[in-house]
Amino acid sequence: MAVLLVACSAVVAGAKSFAAIGQWATDAPQDTLARLGARTATVFGVRVAPSGATIRRVILRTCPGGLADLLGSEPDGSGTVAVDGKSARGSRHRTTAAAHLLAAMTGSGQTVTQLRVPDKTNEITCFAALLAPYDLTGMTVTADALHTQRDHARFLVETKKAHYALTVKRNQKGLYEQLRTLPWQQATARFYDRSTGHGRWETRVVQALTVTDLGVDFPHAVQVAKIVRHRTTVITGKRARETVYVITDLTSRQASPERIAQIVRSQWVIENRLHFVRDTAYREDASKIRTGHGPENMATLRSFAVNQLRAVGHTNIAAGLREMSLRPFERPLTLLGLS
Repeated sequence: MAVLLVACSAVVAGAKSFAAIGQWATDAPQDTLARLGARTATVFGVRVAPSGATIRRVILRTCPGGLADLLGSEPDGSGTVAVDGKSARGSRHRTTAAAHLLAAMTGSGQTVTQLRVPDKTNEITCFAALLAPYDLTGMTVTADALHTQRDHARFLVETKKAHYALTVKRNQKGLYEQLRTLPWQQATARFYDRSTGHGRWETRVVQALTVTDLGVDFPHAVQVAKIVRHRTTVITGKRARETVYVITDLTSRQASPERIAQIVRSQWVIENRLHFVRDTAYREDASKIRTGHGPENMATLRSFAVNQLRAVGHTNIAAGLREMSLRPFERPLTLLGLS
């Protein structure tokens, strides 16, 4: 346990690799090691920091599912939970594929858990296993078009007593065509939204139809939303238009077009506030950790650090890490409640 506490503290202080965690431990003063529970080696009670080799061995061998559940945030009280995957590109080695990690995040930006997708399979097979341990009653789970699967919808509604809002694109040709040809001209519920960001202007028009009696072939489907996005690149003036459909078991009373737009945008949280942050603040894609459970456990440690910083009000994680690094043996431990 002391080794994992050392690793958590070092990563909160900004450590990006096994070597950096080992160096942090080596430089840690005696009072810090005592607070972390490091072992004593002499009759004088001198604390001994775990070696770099020990830290590496423990992280490589620790059960990734147990660590993710231990360091994750419970989704209690969250209106939405987003599911999305990311490959740790630097973990690719010769004929070995990069570790692909499937994660769940609340709408407030707290990582719930993650798991590594086994080689020679895909995210679809891991969806239920990722969410199974958690009480999702009344929450709305969002996911990209890959997870618009009938089994997923049944699992969420029938087993987890949750709701779903799933994107439908052309990968589901039959369903997509069915939604495209719905009587959208009869849709009276609409919502318009405009935003600026990432170097572009975007306008979204959301229409919603109740489809209970329209023969839509998808479990528990009650509403379908049609979202038309108009994007203009600020610098070039280039314009683009995209139409996507969202299918949900939420009724029109539970989710107006405006609420559906908010739910759909919550799916972007996991990309912008987890994957992007780990890449920029921790240079995750450049990490060469490849063996054992190293890729997924280091990703879990990074997500844990982001959770802790966000929980105390840091909206800019890079700035939060800089603040921690100014007093690296005090502030991380205070943040983690190890005083």
